[in-house]
Amino acid sequence: MDATSNKPPNAEQLLRGLVRDVPDFPKAGIIYKDITPLLASRRGLAASLDLLARAHAHQEIDIVVGIESRGFIFGAALAARLGAGFVPARKPGKLPAATRTQKYALEYGHDTLEMHEDAITAGERVLICDDLIATGGTANATGQLVEQLGGELVGYSFVIELAFLNGRKQLNGANIHSLIQYD
Repeated sequence: MDATSNKPPNAEQLLRGLVRDVPDFPKAGIIYKDITPLLASRRGLAASLDLLARAHAHQEIDIVVGIESRGFIFGAALAARLGAGFVPARKPGKLPAATRTQKYALEYGHDTLEMHEDAITAGERVLICDDLIATGGTANATGQLVEQLGGELVGYSFVIELAFLNGRKQLNGANIHSLIQYD
């Protein structure tokens, strides 16, 4: 409850209050946005999934792609709420069948994501979900994989957006939804 008004906090206040700042992680000068308290909160986890599902309920999503690894948590639960299937976008060497690969640039080098070649059927409506968007490189690479596999990319959904890093620019005007923005 809000101590000054005896009203419950709005959803964004609730979620924001459950994100912990961890200074100097993973390296000096970075303030890491830790979602583990949000995940541990029944109310916070339910509210985040309710809000994500509400934002995309009208879009007739066939597949939700979750980006390794925290995107798996939100993406699979979101897919279930939307009546959609779930597909993981994984780091190299983690998927057992034939994969499609997409390399992308990081501020400190390169990384790669993979999806099974048969994960998406041509024309399926796909939503990409992750816990956080920072510079947008990982989300953009995942979008490229979806399009290579013939999926129709409906948009992106994030719990947290670090807006000051301008990750939206990497996503080329796509439909982007985030629950909490840090400017």
